[in-house]
Amino acid sequence: MIEAFQIMKWPLLACLLLPGLLVYLGLHIVEREIIFVDLALAQVAALGTCVAILLGHDAHDWQTYAWAASFTVIGAGIFTVTKTKTHRVPQEALIGIVYVVAAALGILLLSRSAEGNEELRRTLVGEVLLVRPVEVWKTFALYAVIAVVHFVFRRQFLALTLGKELPRAARWWDFLFYVLFGFVVTSFVQIGGVLLVFSYLIIPAVCGKFLADSLPVRLLIGWVVATLSSIVGLWASYAGDWPTGAALVCALGMALLLAGATSVFVTRRA
Repeated sequence: MIEAFQIMKWPLLACLLLPGLLVYLGLHIVEREIIFVDLALAQVAALGTCVAILLGHDAHDWQTYAWAASFTVIGAGIFTVTKTKTHRVPQEALIGIVYVVAAALGILLLSRSAEGNEELRRTLVGEVLLVRPVEVWKTFALYAVIAVVHFVFRRQFLALTLGKELPRAARWWDFLFYVLFGFVVTSFVQIGGVLLVFSYLIIPAVCGKFLADSLPVRLLIGWVVATLSSIVGLWASYAGDWPTGAALVCALGMALLLAGATSVFVTRRA
């Protein structure tokens, strides 16, 4: 037990501290019905990481993070500009195109790298088991700052998400939302990879939507789902000697099945 705690201490701390903000942002994404924007931004961030690696930087260098963050800001600008009221072209279609093109470019760039296949795997599934203490605390500090910004401007962000009393300069508020969202995604992609980012953002939020109507209750349910799934996933990874990121995603998937089944049972009882 002591050995397991020593191995899993920092991955556990990362999975308990960091997904809180991801769950909150996931509620915004689900309400906006742009489910795959997080996956697309995560892939854009991964593309920036690929460029940095091709230029000779290590995956943990600050230059790598700067490249990833810069690409994410560009992606935020694209999603802000492509959001229109006419819906002549669904924004979800454009989001999917950005994801596919970014993924293809990443493959092309890393094909020039001697360790291209390994780098592609790392951007997809991450290395949460090897997360370093400094990465956990730096990311947590960034998340705390972003959480404060969201709390201070919660009225504007919620108005954009719920479509009620849109604030002045709504497009700029939308851009700020995507930029902050991009920084969150960029930071966690370097720890957990694209798949885990998507899972923490969407699955707890969907569980909350299955089981509750009010946003505060959905947020609470999402936090509980993320916390319990993290513990179960990390334990299963250690006990079964399975890849940690994949085990966490599967644990979140099981939580979604339970939430869906509970929702159906409660609805039929009602």
